[in-house]
Amino acid sequence: MVTDLLLKAVGPASGGYWDPEIDDELVCIDVHDETHDVKSFTFVSPERKQFEFSAGQYFKFELGLDNEDDGRCYSVSSSPLRKNAITVTVKRVPGGKVSNWLHDNLIPSAAVRASGPLGRFVRPAAKKYVFLSGGSGITPLMSMARELADTAESTDVIFLHAGRTPKDLIFREEIANIARRVEGFRILLLPEDIGAERGWPGISGRISREFLSLAAPDIADRVVMCCGPAPFMAAARKISAELGVPESNYLEESFDAVVIEEAPASASGVVETKSFSVQFSKQGKSVEVRADQTVLSCAKKSGVRIPSSCASGICGTCKSKLVSGAVDMKHDGGIRQREIDAGFFLPCCSRPLSDLVIER
Repeated sequence: MVTDLLLKAVGPASGGYWDPEIDDELVCIDVHDETHDVKSFTFVSPERKQFEFSAGQYFKFELGLDNEDDGRCYSVSSSPLRKNAITVTVKRVPGGKVSNWLHDNLIPSAAVRASGPLGRFVRPAAKKYVFLSGGSGITPLMSMARELADTAESTDVIFLHAGRTPKDLIFREEIANIARRVEGFRILLLPEDIGAERGWPGISGRISREFLSLAAPDIADRVVMCCGPAPFMAAARKISAELGVPESNYLEESFDAVVIEEAPASASGVVETKSFSVQFSKQGKSVEVRADQTVLSCAKKSGVRIPSSCASGICGTCKSKLVSGAVDMKHDGGIRQREIDAGFFLPCCSRPLSDLVIER
């Protein structure tokens, strides 16, 4: 039962929907331990607005700790069919500023800033799927699993979830329960080591071609959706390709920093691309950026500190103030129109059209 304190914190229901262009505050109403180092945090809108999002999308949280840029992206783990609240599931990262703060300080009735929903890791229409998750990468796939359970429709999903030990397998009991309830939903749990659980009934080890070919012999005919640590996804990507999964049927999600590559040079070598001076006022640095390069790619190569995550205009982590100049920005939902109107832009998906001065 929701306490009087929480009802007072979230206020009366408005009957409306969360608007990503306007709304940016969430109120925590529940904190739940999932494992020894993973917690789920459930949020509502202060006006009790409902949320519309697709399973697999995420919200960006900005806590403003120590007055620094500390935006972090966390996938929604709850079902999109339960619109009154959203839940994100966070693993405590050793030395991680934001994850540790959330685990140690966020309590029911506390308010946080957030933007979203964001992201394109959503389930395409298909007859058969393979869900592959490692560690906390299960969160967007759990949202999909919960959605499938809520629809009560038969499906064809093979869900392989890997972790260090059985005690690290997030949502272990709930996924097993979904598999019992939903026709055509199969679950395979793969701890790397059985740890202290000497009675572990399944196999252990790492994802391999042999294991995946036995778990999903028709994987080449399925849509594969993968999320987890970079090494896990690299292995899954390679194995899936070897087993015949078309590139178009392999989708993955990651918030690890990506390698930013420059645009390839013209094949003829004749066309010259104009360069512009980009100044970072607070850091006292200036770099040259070609018109076919992004501001972020050149800034990072020159040692300019700009927090970033997706590097594709989705998460908004690199958002910066453009003091002067013009850019060609092609974002994918990581910045709001009112922020653009206020002079902000995303360096990761912006190419200079003139000399720039950036407040960084």
